[in-house]
Amino acid sequence: MVESLLKTVDIYKSFAGVQALKGVSFSLKPGEIHCLAGENGSGKSTLIKVISGVYAPTSGHIEFSGRTYNKITPIEAINNGIQVIYQDFSVFPNLSVMENLALNSELADNKRFVNWKRMRKIAEESLSKINFSIDLDLDVGSLTVAEKQMIAISRALMFNTRLIIMDEPTTALTKREVQQLFKIILKLKDQGIAILFVSHKLNEVFEISENFTILRNGEKVAEGETSSLNTDQFSYHMTGREFEAKHFIPAEISKKPIFEAKDISLSGKLEDISFSLFKGEILGITGLLDSGRSELALSMFGMNKIDSGTFELNGKVVKIDSPQAAIENKIGYVPEDRLTEGLFLSQSIADNIIISVIDKFTGKAGILDNEKREKEIKLWVEELSIATPDPNNECQTLSGGNQQRIALAKWLACNLDILILNGPTVGVDIGSKHDIHEILQNLANKGLGVIIISDDLPEILENCSRVLVMKSGKIVSDLDAKTSDEQAILSYMM
Repeated sequence: MVESLLKTVDIYKSFAGVQALKGVSFSLKPGEIHCLAGENGSGKSTLIKVISGVYAPTSGHIEFSGRTYNKITPIEAINNGIQVIYQDFSVFPNLSVMENLALNSELADNKRFVNWKRMRKIAEESLSKINFSIDLDLDVGSLTVAEKQMIAISRALMFNTRLIIMDEPTTALTKREVQQLFKIILKLKDQGIAILFVSHKLNEVFEISENFTILRNGEKVAEGETSSLNTDQFSYHMTGREFEAKHFIPAEISKKPIFEAKDISLSGKLEDISFSLFKGEILGITGLLDSGRSELALSMFGMNKIDSGTFELNGKVVKIDSPQAAIENKIGYVPEDRLTEGLFLSQSIADNIIISVIDKFTGKAGILDNEKREKEIKLWVEELSIATPDPNNECQTLSGGNQQRIALAKWLACNLDILILNGPTVGVDIGSKHDIHEILQNLANKGLGVIIISDDLPEILENCSRVLVMKSGKIVSDLDAKTSDEQAILSYMM
């Protein structure tokens, strides 16, 4: 019988009287791929930080390779071969690939002077461990998300690593990039390295992990072999709720298009794009990362100025050459990266909600009408069930799902006709994902024209009436979602 590499035994952790972990115990063997799942706020991040020494447990202990720690320090965790790759990868964007890879090693060896030849050798050896090739002199800030992740994994393997904890590693990756990551994970498994895969994406959990532990409200609610569970059971354990799988059927779709794109082209990105959007429908647009799907969204919102073609609203040609022009034509856009593009995280929830319509509450003398402002904020907090005790709290205090609701509220306050969402549920948990889908379906049934851009095919099929598949800047298929499946869509995407 293989001895456990890691055990957490009856871990409790509280913050100012709030119990974040309640007696959590689980174990992990060498070379095991173990999924730690749970919704936002379930205690996953707290448990990771206890294992890696960032937090000391209130009670309970950790066992690593048979040695017991009532409290482990970050240095002790690293010396035991524990490495954590967080969602932001903790890379230095202004430094080169070589510097990011070799810096920790140089510091650990107390090197006083830079030896570029030695650093290059360290970086090359690090990348070779996962057979990843990249220009060592590139600034990391210029790399794709997937490339940054490969850098983070390579760096983690430099310190006699025995356990890698990956915190939501696929949040910003395309389907193709996820498959590349999984190949790396399986290679690490073959080397005897254990992987604690922290995620709430069920399809990925079932594909890559052998065993699972599910947390809810700080407690372990289920554990076992992943093969013994189905998606409905997994969702229930994570949320305590049962979801009915059903395809969205629009209440009423307008006979005439509310929006039309005709022969839209953008040099090197889009070619002869034509499609229609009807009031009351949810139109899906999907494709791989380089398909042009995001470029099309940015063109519809005026951030990419098209070279040729026309946009029409209710049968009339409109010029959408700036976001302001899009907003004036009642078009809103929720970007994929809400953290850097969609929200002011350090500002209040309230200010984020009303930022797009602040002029509505400002009189001629420039004085803010606080009563009207408060009424508007209360409306959207209640309408979208934003979970906050106080709208004056900072936006960054909320979970990903609630942040996405604020991004929606900001645009819905503008009384839109068309709402474009790029990756509407990226980085949100199962329960919030279901709730956001329900919100979008209700908005469509109230007459809004909705466009969902996503490579999450189950999301597209569940919510959309039609699906446009893009490849190399062109629309290669217009499918009826009711009669299509993932394989049919993938056949056009690939």
